[in-house]
Amino acid sequence: MEYLTKETFLEKVFDYETNEEWSYKGERPCIIDFYADWCGPCKMVAPIMEELSKDYSGSVDIYKIDTDEQTELAEVFGIRSIPSVLFCPVGDQPRLAVGAMPKESYIQAIDDIFGIKPPIILL
Repeated sequence: MEYLTKETFLEKVFDYETNEEWSYKGERPCIIDFYADWCGPCKMVAPIMEELSKDYSGSVDIYKIDTDEQTELAEVFGIRSIPSVLFCPVGDQPRLAVGAMPKESYIQAIDDIFGIKPPIILL
């Protein structure tokens, strides 16, 4: 999992300063968690994102954007409520989910949006 700044976002996800049309730069689909440290529901989502970054390592990139520090990125995507999670498939339009969800809902979204089945976890 990686925390993005405006500079790393422009480099790894989408250069909105140069392009008007969405053009995802990543080689793998990504999930971007827009959050703030003071946000209670964001604190509930944080460990889920940590788990997903491990579960889907090598197949889905997980990024976090602190909306207090990266206000321009939040504005570009019209983030009005946090947590907001942006799913960015390769070669398709991003989709935004607003509000905290259980891990199973994120897993289902990864399957539905990215076409990536959940990993089999051996106990």
